Amino acid sequence: MKQLLQNIKTGKATIEDVPMPIPREGQALVQVATSLVSAGTERMVVEFAEKSLVGKARSRPDLVKQVLDKARREGVVNTMQAAFNRLDQPMALGYSSAGTIVALGKNMRGFKVGQRVACAGGGYAVHAEYNVVPRNLLTPLPKNVDFESAAFTTLGAIALHGFRLAEPQLGENVAVIGLGLLGLLTIQIASAAGCNVLGIDLDPKRIALASSLGLEAVSRQQADSTSQPFTANRGFDVVLICADTPSNDPVELAGIIARDRARVVATGAVGLTLPRKIYYEKELSFINSRSYGPGRYDSNYEENGHDYPLGYIRWTEGRNFEAVVDLMQSGKLKVKPLITHRFPIEKATQAYEVITGKKKESFLGVLLTYPERKMKEERKLAFPSIVNRKSSIVNLGVLGAGLFANSVLLPSIKKVDGIQLIGIASSGGLHAQHAGKKFGFKYATSSEDEIINDPSINTVAILTRHDSHAELVVKALKAGKHVFVEKPLAINSEQLSVISKQLKKTDNCLLLTGFNRRFAPLAQNLQSLVSNLQSPLHAHYCINAGYLPPTHWTQDPNIGGGRIIGEACHFVDFITFLVGVAPVSVTAHALPNEGKYSEDNVSMTFTFPDGSIGVVDYLANGDKSFPKERVEVFCGGMVAVLDDFVSLQVTKDGKMKQERGAQDKGWVNEWKAFVKSIREGGEPPIPYEQLIGVTKSTFAAVESLRSNKRIEI
Repeated sequence: MKQLLQNIKTGKATIEDVPMPIPREGQALVQVATSLVSAGTERMVVEFAEKSLVGKARSRPDLVKQVLDKARREGVVNTMQAAFNRLDQPMALGYSSAGTIVALGKNMRGFKVGQRVACAGGGYAVHAEYNVVPRNLLTPLPKNVDFESAAFTTLGAIALHGFRLAEPQLGENVAVIGLGLLGLLTIQIASAAGCNVLGIDLDPKRIALASSLGLEAVSRQQADSTSQPFTANRGFDVVLICADTPSNDPVELAGIIARDRARVVATGAVGLTLPRKIYYEKELSFINSRSYGPGRYDSNYEENGHDYPLGYIRWTEGRNFEAVVDLMQSGKLKVKPLITHRFPIEKATQAYEVITGKKKESFLGVLLTYPERKMKEERKLAFPSIVNRKSSIVNLGVLGAGLFANSVLLPSIKKVDGIQLIGIASSGGLHAQHAGKKFGFKYATSSEDEIINDPSINTVAILTRHDSHAELVVKALKAGKHVFVEKPLAINSEQLSVISKQLKKTDNCLLLTGFNRRFAPLAQNLQSLVSNLQSPLHAHYCINAGYLPPTHWTQDPNIGGGRIIGEACHFVDFITFLVGVAPVSVTAHALPNEGKYSEDNVSMTFTFPDGSIGVVDYLANGDKSFPKERVEVFCGGMVAVLDDFVSLQVTKDGKMKQERGAQDKGWVNEWKAFVKSIREGGEPPIPYEQLIGVTKSTFAAVESLRSNKRIEI
């Protein structure tokens, strides 16, 4: 399928062939008929992308600070590679479209194939021939609302939510400052609600367009003088700012024309320096409106489909979508007169030349249109043939093409001889297409099964979200593939049990979990020193993990498993690597969550069969500018300190030696070991007893934390 993409690094917008996405549970696959180009949000993205690196830095000083902090922790080279990889990720543009459902995932009651719908949401209702959209971002369309009108639904909900925030009453006087696309939708909504509405704009054409819709509008110069007779010298009860300008003039004008204790709501991107004198003297209320309504930016609502109870939240973003469609159906919201441009998807880049001013044309509603045709199974996208490495017997298929894959793992794999890149999959198809071209895969697809069942692939790397790891591991092992799976191996005991049973049936396939730190050069040196001492050790691993909000997907026990299971497993494995065997017991304690944390300020003490003790302090309440990881090992008259995989300091017999180098956490060596095991046979790079034991240990740590008891593993 064809999709419009923006490259943030180069600033270039392109039309790419991308594998068709697959609807997951709670999602629908929609064949798009029309999508709306946002002259506000999308123009800002495009203009940011077109800036030089210096220009990008000047416009986002907050990101520059993050980069500098990371450079202090991890070094300039690693930081620059990470920054450029993030910039290189393709951005899917668009957030408002309409079309027909052609396939449904599980649990999509109330929707059916062939149903006409409006679609919303950044990352979902994008400019592409097919969209995968969650249930709460879909709105059924009545027969008399066509696709072109329905493509305005999301923008209409932005206007409607801003209007609702002002809590207007029937018969109140409402001013709308800025009669662009958002303002012209807002002024119609206010009129339909029974308010007396006056529009204000700088452009005579937009004033004339408002008048043609039967609404009163005046120029900016006339605003002050007109507002007095319009409101019988009372001032406006509500002022809605829909302008798009960095100037503070709209905010200042709102204060001038508002009555005492009026409500001012900004839905447009305007200067927000409030003139204190007039806002103080009139005691004005000011609200900066946030997008479509309650539910926006809540992953439980938008992604997981959990609606808010009607009795508590009457107007969610989904119910705002429905209200906008109802207004279109009744004829009270007219959008056809607002359409100025239509471009077929093949010429979509011309739309951005219009909205960014490269083409000197006035515009309002800019639509992209898509051809009507029967759906074809376009799950797979072949790339030009690549030169095969004759020595390779590791034919790799990759599941997952997110930021970690693109910035860390795939660049590491490219440095390892003996790997042939065959296919890569991502559920949406877009990231697989980008990574496939970038790293030289033969094809990209949106189907995980296509990778697992491809007879030319003998090794599968699983880089998907944590909740899918166990199922995909078992499917790949059953298909006779060697398997690399990023941590964690599983997120609950049931999943781990299924994997263990499958491993017992499998004698010709290798399994490796991505515990890369044990393969780091300095880690190998440390382990060699410890093993030569042949004495129980005490290891203290302190992790300055950084804060993640409780709403982050990794904190969800059903998706990410939580941070102990999802990430702290790395550090349990590292101490297991030093000792040579998995832990036998654990005691865990945590700081109070205080409504901010999610069991991610925790101290875990593990004991081992030889009497060794390992302490893992995983902390989210520190400062991210401080180095992330530090390991201290006391053993047999030796003290060793591994500092963030940059230096190893060893003190023994009164002498101190230190090794230093660029940060290396072992990703390349991990894959070298995996390839060697596949090609030569023999033992897996990490003994299965340790893979299983470490994963069990994290489950036990969570149990200990919650029961306040020592847990035998």
